[in-house]
Amino acid sequence: MPLMKNEVFLRIAGPLLVGLMVVTVWELACRLWSVPVYIFPKPTDVAASLVDQAPVLFAALWTTLRITLIAFLCAVVAGVLLAVLFVQSRFLEISLFPYAVLLQVTPIAAISPLIIILVKNTEAALILCASIVALFPIISNTTLGLKSVDQGLENLFRVNRASKWQTLTRLKIPAALPYVFGGFRISIGLALIGAVVGEFVAGTGGSGAGLAYQIMLAGFQLDIPLMFAALLLITVTGVLLFITMVGVSRLVLGSWHESAR
Repeated sequence: MPLMKNEVFLRIAGPLLVGLMVVTVWELACRLWSVPVYIFPKPTDVAASLVDQAPVLFAALWTTLRITLIAFLCAVVAGVLLAVLFVQSRFLEISLFPYAVLLQVTPIAAISPLIIILVKNTEAALILCASIVALFPIISNTTLGLKSVDQGLENLFRVNRASKWQTLTRLKIPAALPYVFGGFRISIGLALIGAVVGEFVAGTGGSGAGLAYQIMLAGFQLDIPLMFAALLLITVTGVLLFITMVGVSRLVLGSWHESAR
């Protein structure tokens, strides 16, 4: 137990210490060389901009976060269902999996303008863009997990005349959960990236604009501290989403699988 507490402390204290050192060096270097704020702002300038523009930035953050979470949920539903179909039918896997790979290797920035043109509702288009980016890790990991079931246990189910549905729900899905949550951890960060990239391409403004629009607007106005503040919010949000998914993974897997320890 003491060793576990020390490990938790190191996992928190280590990154915080490194981050504090980087921010300190950044602040001192900017002050020492008198770097203009419109070229590279100091951390204190970024913090001041974050406080001054907090209402606008956090409203934009909520827009981006809402699109990210909806896209992630869509990717989860579609990805898990496709993976189950692939495992049940070899023909479907051979026929459809290459197209999943095609979506993964095609840059979202290249196809998002077409999606935004074809889909009249801008928010729906952004959700679709983010879902496409987040989909492949869930399909790939879930398919791998469903195929990695212990052959002896599968034979045991077959000997006891378990149906395909019983084998799927009582053996394959529980055994695949570590792989599934591994895909979720990757996917939720990609959903955020897809949402931000889609916002950049769409260039939507107004009260419902996301953080990408705030970054573009700050760039046009040469308000570099505001740009850094928006980037900071995106980064922190991505880290928190990943940590949340790790926590959910450990909560679901508990102590029955070594990946949750």
